[in-house]
Amino acid sequence: MTASCQYHTAKRCYNHAMKSAHTILSHLQGQPQFRYLKRHECYQKYIRLLGEKYQKAIAFVYIKQNTLFVAVTHPGFKMELNYNKEVLKDILSRFALSEKNCSMLQADKVVIFHSKYHKVPAHTEESSTVPHYYELAEGEFEVCTENAKLQEKFEAIKKNIKKNR
Repeated sequence: MTASCQYHTAKRCYNHAMKSAHTILSHLQGQPQFRYLKRHECYQKYIRLLGEKYQKAIAFVYIKQNTLFVAVTHPGFKMELNYNKEVLKDILSRFALSEKNCSMLQADKVVIFHSKYHKVPAHTEESSTVPHYYELAEGEFEVCTENAKLQEKFEAIKKNIKKNR
């Protein structure tokens, strides 16, 4: 006897009570071999709790032996976050208390390091980084010199100015 199906088409049974992708992923996160998925999700939530400035600065975080390791994308961010280690630790401890699934995130120390890894931005707007200016000079000027080399250089400058108009 087959399982009861709500709707049949071309010898296929479509049961509307099928599991969704979210249900399957939640089940997998509960398995011991995939415990790192749960931790990774908690790390991402923690980074989202920080301000937008810190979100841009932090490439990734992880906890090892009660130490929070924070990888930053630029050495300048490293200096700034070094001054705010206590804030990072405080936010982590409050987050672990409030979020039941992430209660395993405990850290006594914070280590900040520069990483060559750069996270992929969510979406990038294409913009030209080279400013394009229109040439305002007309290239009409007198060259008052007797030196032939200087005369050549000024004529080349005149040509470039007229070409870029």
